[in-house]
Amino acid sequence: MSAAAALKRAERPRSPFERDMLAGLRQTPKRVPCKYFYDEEGSRLFEEICRLPEYYQTRTELALLERHAGEIAKLMGADVDLVEFGAGQLHKVRVLLDALGTPCAYTPIDISGDYLQSVGQDLARRYPALHLRPIVADFTQPMTIPRHESGAHRAGFFPGSTIGNFEPHEAIALLRAMAKMLNGGGMLIGVDLVKDPAVLHAAYNDTAGVTAAFNKNLLERANRDLAADFEMGAFDHYACYNPAFARIEMYLVSRKDQRANVAGETFAFTEGEAIHTENSHKYTLDSFAALVRSAGLTAGRVWRDPRNWFALFWIVPAQAS
Repeated sequence: MSAAAALKRAERPRSPFERDMLAGLRQTPKRVPCKYFYDEEGSRLFEEICRLPEYYQTRTELALLERHAGEIAKLMGADVDLVEFGAGQLHKVRVLLDALGTPCAYTPIDISGDYLQSVGQDLARRYPALHLRPIVADFTQPMTIPRHESGAHRAGFFPGSTIGNFEPHEAIALLRAMAKMLNGGGMLIGVDLVKDPAVLHAAYNDTAGVTAAFNKNLLERANRDLAADFEMGAFDHYACYNPAFARIEMYLVSRKDQRANVAGETFAFTEGEAIHTENSHKYTLDSFAALVRSAGLTAGRVWRDPRNWFALFWIVPAQAS
């Protein structure tokens, strides 16, 4: 990049992705927030992951939703504004929408505007009478959900064990923020449970290599959006279970000594050096209930599958329990 081009780039406002990518690569060890997996291509790849035979989470959670949708709908109540944090797989929220019958509104919040638009189009065709209120935003940052004109009460939906991507102290802060956004309404949250590490290893290292492509898409996205020049074949996907922290850790590992340019900055990588891209914490029923209590909330009903691999928690403000 020429000096003039570098100066022009430095003068313009940086996107959140650019700011966080640069800040993460300057750290030791290097890291990139996993929320940036989900551009349009990353969201497509994750949809593909959810159909893989090794990836039990989606099938198990969906089965729980289908089995207990009636009970969940009663807890959420009639004429509800259903707020989904992260516009995930549509078949999950459709189970809830069908069980709710005539919800007042559906408010999906997602960082990917393109993906949110496709979600809205699909649901508008399926539920023409439903009031859709999509919000393009990072729900991990301070935000306010506009009040629905009817004044409807809110209920939250946070599926997919996404809560596991946050460090425990971050998860506590996020639960508090979500509770505030819901104005006292309850929230249904999916939680991946501690299990045989071999099952976890297979889920994050599928034989088709889709999770590897999903992980590497972070670098592809930087190449597309940040004038980066990562050599894709020079990084390997690596995921392992860390029993000391009860979490899967995911990395991109440099295959050689190399340099990469990102938004006008140059970063050196030694052979074997890793970029930490994701943690996925696993919980027991007791440890997640304790986390919820630390957020000043209460775990109400809990549904789990027969193998104890996954759970749905109904979370409510402590005073409402």
